[in-house]
Amino acid sequence: MSTESEKDPVRRLLRLDSCAVSDALDKLGLRGAVTGILPLSCSSKVCGRAVTVKLVDAVKVVERGGQKTHLCARAIEIAEPGDVIVVEQRSGVTAGSWGGILSTGAKLSGVAGIVSEGLVRDVDEARALGFPIYARGATALTARGRVSELETGGPVQIGDIAVNSGDYVIADSTAVVFVGADVITVVLDAAEQIAKREAAMGKALMQGKSITAVMGADYEEMLDQ
Repeated sequence: MSTESEKDPVRRLLRLDSCAVSDALDKLGLRGAVTGILPLSCSSKVCGRAVTVKLVDAVKVVERGGQKTHLCARAIEIAEPGDVIVVEQRSGVTAGSWGGILSTGAKLSGVAGIVSEGLVRDVDEARALGFPIYARGATALTARGRVSELETGGPVQIGDIAVNSGDYVIADSTAVVFVGADVITVVLDAAEQIAKREAAMGKALMQGKSITAVMGADYEEMLDQ
């Protein structure tokens, strides 16, 4: 009998990789894979629930009450241990969407990592902390005067995927994949079956079965079953 911890979606994601989850989404006719966001600070796989942040061109943000909050600080404060901060920075302005002090704060708060549709700063600091950053690239240019936080916890767009706070994310050296909270169980069920079949195929190769036989109908029909 499965324990409650074994049923936890994050624990289940940690036993998979982005390809198995992406294949499961394909099988179910769903979308969620984002290409081109790769690990910058370390190669640790990151899995967790998303806490979203949307950044925009600073000139488009109207200051309210004369008080300005540093971008992404609120996300760190509301994140639960194991959550992943997901940042949209599609303003067209070249500037960091994340930096070293944020990495320190997030690490101390138990945040699992960050995924940014944009550029980040202070990658070496994050690497020294062992804090995983997945992003489009890096820059030394500060966000100050360039981009500002529009919203925390609202919908964001990463690649061509719409992401909401509470959705699930898996990020590894291949890709970043998002799964809606409403479909996570069915996607995980499918992904685990795919991973199981691929493991069996690998075992068959190790036992001497030919690559042609292993990569034949079994592989091509994997997503149809």
